[in-house]
Amino acid sequence: MRSVITGVAGVGKTTVLDIVSRQTGINMVNYGTLMFELAKKRGLVDNRDQMRKLSRDIQIDLQKNAAMEIGKMDNVIVDTHMSIKTPFGYLPGLPEWVLREINASIFIIVEADPELILSRRRNDPTRARDEDSIESIREHQEINRAFAAAYSVFSGATVKIVTNEEGKPDKAAQDIIKVITVD
Repeated sequence: MRSVITGVAGVGKTTVLDIVSRQTGINMVNYGTLMFELAKKRGLVDNRDQMRKLSRDIQIDLQKNAAMEIGKMDNVIVDTHMSIKTPFGYLPGLPEWVLREINASIFIIVEADPELILSRRRNDPTRARDEDSIESIREHQEINRAFAAAYSVFSGATVKIVTNEEGKPDKAAQDIIKVITVD
């Protein structure tokens, strides 16, 4: 079984997924890390935040190659993005060629209040993120919902939205565990 778990930058997805992985023993694979490793090998980027500024064709090629790797894995949680905000608009994080390779049974979107997300981003010195407004973060979460619905229609996977409230990553993790451990 493959579960795809997504959320905009700063939503707290990594914190929540660390809890999920620890409590379930299910392996986690970060789609962006696989893409980054491929891009870095090719000399295209020095850090992950440069990835979204690569050309559309290069991003698609990296997506395809990372998806083929994930498609070979069993019983994993795929940590990725429903959509990637680029200077050219929103790029699908899981276009049909990726959906086919990954073959997920569920898409889970982790969300939080846009003001909280903005605060988390501003307090994270480990990343070089572009500045976003509260409205832009809200829009990105709405785009993710629309993309998830489209991916579900194509793949037959279910969609679940989980809220990561401030100070309650354990609750969000439990909400995820309930749906990914059902036989």
